[in-house]
Amino acid sequence: MHRLLRTAAVATAALALIAVPAAAQAQAPELDYVALGDSYSSGSGAGPYTDAICQRSVKAHPSLLAEELGAEFTFVACGGATTDDVLAGQVQSLDAETDLVTIGIGGNDIGWTSAITACITPFQDCTPAIEEAERKATEELPAKLDAVYTEIETRSPDAEVLVTGYPRLFAAVNTCDAFGSISIAEQKRMNTGADVLSAVIQAASEDHGFTYVDVRDEFTGHEVCSRQPWLHGLTLTDIPYHPKASGHSSGYFPALLGAL
Repeated sequence: MHRLLRTAAVATAALALIAVPAAAQAQAPELDYVALGDSYSSGSGAGPYTDAICQRSVKAHPSLLAEELGAEFTFVACGGATTDDVLAGQVQSLDAETDLVTIGIGGNDIGWTSAITACITPFQDCTPAIEEAERKATEELPAKLDAVYTEIETRSPDAEVLVTGYPRLFAAVNTCDAFGSISIAEQKRMNTGADVLSAVIQAASEDHGFTYVDVRDEFTGHEVCSRQPWLHGLTLTDIPYHPKASGHSSGYFPALLGAL
């Protein structure tokens, strides 16, 4: 049994069997939680940041989850991270005492930002960039994710691991974003690419017995160009095409709680 589940079971059994004075009650074990990943995990775009370089936000879903669980929290997710970055540095925060791990990674490995950039560039066909990102997702990313997930298993064999996916970016109902340079067809094509990435991450995580947390349903109706977007569109004042604070609190956070 995972330590996370075991701790909950022990606590429930203890409460059911015996009542003791508060002063005599033993402290419940504190949950040891480590958050790994890229900008969608660090909270780029959500602000404010405790780490300006990695853009770790107090409003990011790992921070919200740690507060909800009252966990001992190690936050090492970093904007711009790839699977290589996770292996080179972030996994060092894991050990045999880790109870819970969340990780969202893969978008930077397939050049998803380059595909977005191509689509917001006027008079440029972004289909080749999306197709290249999809190729990397299906042909190269599985092995990279397998290496990361294997390392997590090795370092924290008893941990409960939640793997977060990415939302579809666009509502695909009008051309509100990037001064109208992204057509509805391009928005739909980007969303198809996001689905390809999600499928790859889900398959890889489930191969390791991890729980995949799909946030696409939560973000439906809240994409860029929707009436109430939880994602930044093209902006010079924040991190474009990343979740706002509302995307973390109303999208990722409840999805994670549901998975737990």
